[in-house]
Amino acid sequence: MTAVLKINIQELDARFIEKMKAEHATSDLEIHVVDAAGESPRLDEAGFWNVISKLDWDKVGDDAAVLEPAVEYLSKQPLSQVYQFVDQLAEKLHRLDTKAHAQVFLDDEEAEGYLSPDDFLYARCAVVASGEAAFKTVLADPAKMPTELTFEPLLHLANAAYRRKTGKEAILKPAISYETYSNLNGWKS
Repeated sequence: MTAVLKINIQELDARFIEKMKAEHATSDLEIHVVDAAGESPRLDEAGFWNVISKLDWDKVGDDAAVLEPAVEYLSKQPLSQVYQFVDQLAEKLHRLDTKAHAQVFLDDEEAEGYLSPDDFLYARCAVVASGEAAFKTVLADPAKMPTELTFEPLLHLANAAYRRKTGKEAILKPAISYETYSNLNGWKS
């Protein structure tokens, strides 16, 4: 069951939270903060790729330095955009999670038909981190999936931006899984 509740932040108290816990103990809660003007700013597709474009590839070898400009930029955006970045990143990684994209790894003689779920995830991260054009190219032509490039730190960009913005550790769970094999349609034979 999905329910949409609209409540003014001033009315949100411990009693309301306890009532929600009791009534929806096994449910996930998704919170959208709507500003006084009526709408939170959206991170659209162009905005997502703008964040990615901030990665500083002149600092290759120092992952934190590569991420830094993107973390700094995203941390200055509305908090809603940090959450939206997480979802958009997950969606793109999910779209690349296909048997066709993994085939370049499976065909590697050294791999002997084994696919490391983590290595494949980090290679998909590298595709997204390479920018919109690279993403679209690899999405359209799985044979162009890189086998020697990985960029796991991309998974931590939004968490770092959240921590910088709020001073708190993040619990950012995307709406869609990006883990290897999670795109069931992409792995059908």
